[in-house]
Amino acid sequence: MSTNAESTTPDIKNVVSTILDGIEREREREIISRRFGLFDRKETLEQIGELLGITRERVRQLEKAILIRLKIAAEEGRLDLDAVERYLVEQLHELGRAARLSELTERVTPGGDERDRAHVAFVAELAPKLSVLSENDHYYYGIALSEYYDEKQLKKRVDEVVKAVKEHGTTLSVQELHAKLNYEHPDYVRALASLSKNLANLKDVWGLTKWPTVNPKNIRDKIYVILQENGKPMHFSDIAGAIKDSDFKRKDVTTQAIHNELIKDKRFVLIGRGIYALNEWGYKKGTVADIITDVLKKANEPLHRDEIVKRVLKDRQVKETTILLNLQSKPEFKRVAKATYSLAES
Repeated sequence: MSTNAESTTPDIKNVVSTILDGIEREREREIISRRFGLFDRKETLEQIGELLGITRERVRQLEKAILIRLKIAAEEGRLDLDAVERYLVEQLHELGRAARLSELTERVTPGGDERDRAHVAFVAELAPKLSVLSENDHYYYGIALSEYYDEKQLKKRVDEVVKAVKEHGTTLSVQELHAKLNYEHPDYVRALASLSKNLANLKDVWGLTKWPTVNPKNIRDKIYVILQENGKPMHFSDIAGAIKDSDFKRKDVTTQAIHNELIKDKRFVLIGRGIYALNEWGYKKGTVADIITDVLKKANEPLHRDEIVKRVLKDRQVKETTILLNLQSKPEFKRVAKATYSLAES
């Protein structure tokens, strides 16, 4: 989603400094700046209590009281928040009405650090047109447009997206998710999905975080994703190259390591010299002789060598001469007519 409104990026650091300067008591400024990590790392209630010589509970009470006071001031227009709030609202409209704190900060301060994220979080906490989703084991720190979501509504919508993915049972695109949920626009679904720690995506295909197809954690999972995306068998060196060219987080792996994992994992089948396929595609494990045996067993009658070659090549990417050599030299096969073979035991 995009808006036509364009505005220059406001100086959010300056806005934050002005708000802090407006807090008269130094102790209160310390509590807010340390709790949000506005100048240094975020600190716990205990750490701040020890520093100021007060209890953890007293720090919590003071923080809550200060934020209420600042929010009232923001609603009454006594804080210089308008330009920053307007800019953040524009960005959130483009991002689908909600976004992770990290994603929104990247819009405000490209390449920003933890302190830049803290400034955006602080402003979002105060701005009347924004609502905040607190981070926990299930949700990323998120910011949304308050005209559409408060924190409770945001959690409910995110949970609905997670439930839809779970019930579907396999990966699906944003468009497919949107069709299931029937929200106003696919961008809103994508934005909600991005706030859940239970969901992950690879090239905008979504699934549960524990599914390797969207969140490959090890080399084997990455091989699986590459083969699945390619849709046909690949040589192990090409798989290694594809991993190095991918968007995976850790992709610095050797070709030998790739080959070793292909050999060990039952999801992959060697179907030619260094060429691997996914087992789920129907390719069979075993030697060329094993495949010929299987072909003849299924036929339950002698077959012409051309037909045998044709059927074996469905499961193996090998040279035709390799199949013919196996037919002619292996004791388990016998020629019963001109260029026609059966199993020796039949």
